[in-house]
Amino acid sequence: MGLHGTGNTVLLSEIGRIAEAEGLLVTKVEAPEEPISRTFSIMRKVSRSLSGTEAAKHFASRALGCLRNFASVFNIEVAGVNVGVDPTPEPGLAESGDIQHDLPDLFGQIGRAAQAANKGWVLLIDEVQYLSQKDLSGLIVALHRMSQDGLPIVFVGAGLPQVARLAGDAKSYAERLFSYPAVGALDKEAASKAIENPINDQKATISQEALTTVFDMTKGYPFFLQELASFSWNNAQGPQINENDVQASYTETIKSLDDGFFRVRLDRLTKAEVQFVTSMAALGNGPYPVSDIAKAMGRTQKSIGPARASIIFKGMIYSTDHGYLDFTVPLFADFIRRHRLSGE
Repeated sequence: MGLHGTGNTVLLSEIGRIAEAEGLLVTKVEAPEEPISRTFSIMRKVSRSLSGTEAAKHFASRALGCLRNFASVFNIEVAGVNVGVDPTPEPGLAESGDIQHDLPDLFGQIGRAAQAANKGWVLLIDEVQYLSQKDLSGLIVALHRMSQDGLPIVFVGAGLPQVARLAGDAKSYAERLFSYPAVGALDKEAASKAIENPINDQKATISQEALTTVFDMTKGYPFFLQELASFSWNNAQGPQINENDVQASYTETIKSLDDGFFRVRLDRLTKAEVQFVTSMAALGNGPYPVSDIAKAMGRTQKSIGPARASIIFKGMIYSTDHGYLDFTVPLFADFIRRHRLSGE
């Protein structure tokens, strides 16, 4: 769990790479585009892969039969063609139309096939916060069943800080079913290693003063740190990056972030939503009491509720605690103050 730009997706991909190197079956899903009820082709691919192992054929065949039922009840189509046509259906499995009942059936058959094949299936889901509560509940129930049955299915998700709360809201036992490691800004030692090691690999160096300046300017947030270090590398005149190189690269870095990383997120908001986040930024740095945001907008807390909900859904803000909000993008308040509050 972490804010945008802190490396969630990169970590998820690296976990997948390691798992594949260990011989595990790996599937990656992005929640906004692929809700759980629409991952038929992914589960079919895993099942067909497992069916190639003699010891797993029986369970893999049952998994494919479950998938036929699943595709039928959820009316799943791939490229406009209904895919629930083969093989023989499995009566009584994955056919209720309730994902909290059907997904455990599917995972169970895939898990048994994987176990028989002496394999494991690693399911990676990015942007978990975008899963509907129904899909998230179904996923949690299925994974809980796999844990109870000792089947070799592992789930790793990445998402914004509200993921833990969303999982708890979906199923109370999610708190003990999962671990929730947080990623965020790097400390000075880690940030220095992240910058210095690749520079040294290229037979170049960076001064300690330059390292400190990069850290101070980026507050240790990985993506911003990477961007400033990259511009500093490109602008350095010699084999060592010095503090002047970093200082000279800062304006260029900020412009790049403003025109890309920050701007594309602001452009997703309506005028009313832009007013909401602008009022947040005008209050300083978060977390922000909702009551203060409403007051800054000259509105009641109830009246700003719809805008608040919409901006949360778009992944721009999140609830840090009851009655408090903050941005999901590090340093986004600074961006708004640079542009919206400066009259641009």
